[in-house]
Amino acid sequence: MAEDTVSMREARAHLAEHINRAEQGTPTVITRNGAPVAAVVPIADFEALEEAADVMLAREAEAILAEDGPTVTMAELLADLFSEHNPEAA
Repeated sequence: MAEDTVSMREARAHLAEHINRAEQGTPTVITRNGAPVAAVVPIADFEALEEAADVMLAREAEAILAEDGPTVTMAELLADLFSEHNPEAA
């Protein structure tokens, strides 16, 4: 499966074509100023990635708990997550 790499301008101009390619199993990497910033991928690939991330996080949590590692409250977790996504909030 060969991926296609296009600029933001190209992606905007031909979005339907890149979506059709994703439906057929071919991802499209979108670049801004030559650097990859996003991708249009088949939904099955996206769902598999999300599931793999969930499994990885669950395994990490289980390992920490098994070692009597540190725990955090939900408020601490949410504060940490929001500060990661919004550096100005930190």
